[in-house]
Amino acid sequence: MIWCDRLVRIFTAGGVEVQALQGLDLQVGRGELTALVGVSGSGKSTLLNILAALDVPTGGQAQVAGHDLLTMGPKDRLVYRRETVGFIWQQTSRNLLAQLTAAENIELPMRLAGVARGSRRARAGELLELIGLADCRDRLGPQMSGGQQQRLAVAVALANQPHVLLADEPTGELDSQTAGEVFAALRTVNAELGVTVLIVTHDEMVSSQVRRTVAIRDGRISTEVLRRAAADADGGEAEVSEEYAVLDRAGRLQLPGDFMRALDLRDRVRLALEPDHVQVWPDSPAGPPGSQARPAGEPGLSPGKEAEDGRGD
Repeated sequence: MIWCDRLVRIFTAGGVEVQALQGLDLQVGRGELTALVGVSGSGKSTLLNILAALDVPTGGQAQVAGHDLLTMGPKDRLVYRRETVGFIWQQTSRNLLAQLTAAENIELPMRLAGVARGSRRARAGELLELIGLADCRDRLGPQMSGGQQQRLAVAVALANQPHVLLADEPTGELDSQTAGEVFAALRTVNAELGVTVLIVTHDEMVSSQVRRTVAIRDGRISTEVLRRAAADADGGEAEVSEEYAVLDRAGRLQLPGDFMRALDLRDRVRLALEPDHVQVWPDSPAGPPGSQARPAGEPGLSPGKEAEDGRGD
């Protein structure tokens, strides 16, 4: 549903070029609920704006639901934002019109798209019911709590039945309990409507409750955390999380920062190819420990620990 290949975005500020995205690769499947995390300036908001057709990439390729984001003209972008993607801003004031009721806010995008009045009302009622705001149908935005307004923003973004829902820090201004209610609404629409959801967030609660968390660093995807259910020793169900480094087409990967600090990896490293894995060693005149005298077929050791699971570092 979302496909980016060597995506580049360069800004020029004060005569200085800033590369916000540096050859980013990303794929998000149909119906996935994915969190995108990264420090300020990592490029995550730039990526979201490109996927929403609010910004244009400098190079590479980007497609959403079959739409080529690099070749669309202004009119195509307007139709794309109206029909293909829904967008939720962090600030509730950017998502809703204060002078309209909850139902009227949901109906507005459909009205602009030419949907008949009866269909608009029916769709608004369905979405309000789905997100648990059926009793707020006739309330104005300022009469609702911050959490209710953000849940309403989810419904507004889904009014025209988009394929993809993009959310930029949707829980950033909310307390943890209210944020949980907003995220529950996102999970509900993902499960019930099958819409693909990509959430940019700093909220650890949000990122820990999705099956896939993608981390972006220095304009590239660096790591992914995949979560799955597995049986524990007592026969119950437990969640298993695994972190992966992401290898791009050029063979580049970003090692996690805590790995680099723990082994003082910097500037350059030594590599050793084993039958089923690659070892990474700090640069030193002596080379990897045991590399000169290790008998053929003997498994290599990571610095300070044995590769117990056979997968290496």
